[in-house]
Amino acid sequence: MRVPLELRRAYKLLNHGPTTLITSAAKGRTNVMAAAWAMPIDFEPPKVAVVIAEGTFTHELVTASGEFTLCVPTRAQLEHVYVAGSASGHAEDKWASSGLKAVPASRVQAPLVEGCVGWLECRVLPEPDVQRKYDLFIAEVVAAWVEDSVWKDGGWDFSAGDDYRPIHHLAGGVFFATGERMQARKP
Repeated sequence: MRVPLELRRAYKLLNHGPTTLITSAAKGRTNVMAAAWAMPIDFEPPKVAVVIAEGTFTHELVTASGEFTLCVPTRAQLEHVYVAGSASGHAEDKWASSGLKAVPASRVQAPLVEGCVGWLECRVLPEPDVQRKYDLFIAEVVAAWVEDSVWKDGGWDFSAGDDYRPIHHLAGGVFFATGERMQARKP
């Protein structure tokens, strides 16, 4: 079940480098894209940075709305994520072609992706030079959610099963899943 996560802990959803799904909404349309280049950059208020290439439908919608969501997909969603990352939203409805399902977010118009294990609702901070020069969007996280079956003691715990593990894209459709949780000894 999706439960709220304290905003100051939102960085924990991304700091292990998973592939994300970025959703956007504007002009009466929504889109979903896969992105490997997303990362937390601050704690309070929580901020993230994402690269969204100029010329993409997601870039167009995020620029128009100033909002997006970052969703953390799972191993069980691998094929859907690959499809969402392999097509253009200009040319087709990627929700239909990928089989991913949109559900309403709480604070932004961009939807969340059902079946993920983490969700961040984000509002773009105006940095037009950075956006234009690097296709880099910096945003404040305004709501954070986590799948409670994989979140224990303030962090990820995938003992619920391998299908819940986030995925990481290497290149050319090759992925790996988040691995075993380990605790280092204190020095």
